[in-house]
Amino acid sequence: MISTSEALARLREGNARFASHVRGEDVFPGQTRRTALTKTQEPFAIILGCSDARVPAEIVFDQGLGDLFTVRVAGNIAADAEIASIEYAVEHLHTPLVVVMGHQSCGAVAAAVEGGEAPGHLPTLLQAIRPAVDEARKLKGDLATNAVRVNVEHVVAQLRSSKPVLAGVVASGKLQIVGAVYSLETGTVTWLP
Repeated sequence: MISTSEALARLREGNARFASHVRGEDVFPGQTRRTALTKTQEPFAIILGCSDARVPAEIVFDQGLGDLFTVRVAGNIAADAEIASIEYAVEHLHTPLVVVMGHQSCGAVAAAVEGGEAPGHLPTLLQAIRPAVDEARKLKGDLATNAVRVNVEHVVAQLRSSKPVLAGVVASGKLQIVGAVYSLETGTVTWLP
């Protein structure tokens, strides 16, 4: 398994290729790679991203089959099922890096900003995003843009402190959890401090 810094460098390089319209050679694997992956998987990064069809992590980071363990949910929130999925990859696959990736013009965040009534199960999703919206209201600049970033920061903090699994692995130095925001306009990923 690669180190957290090597995993992050691979994602940065892949996004640079994607944003400049240059695809990697191994993105579409041959039969040999598919066959090898039938027995095991060794993803080098976990991506908690939004379900938005415009933001597929494997393409945004120019990675191939088996490279990323991807968890997608509207608004890139981390409820119990998402955290359990991340814990699985950390504990059983020994994946060293988690990236929480929000994106420009996120519909879930926009709905939380707008407020009001939502049908079905949407209130549960919006309730998870509202604390970020409330914090973003105190910031200068565009509310929706700030809310996307703050939502990512909240989820990163939530995962870093998640017990009993993630917090301990982070403390041991074997796991890094970082935030990022994807630009629909440019195709680039901005990494949060």
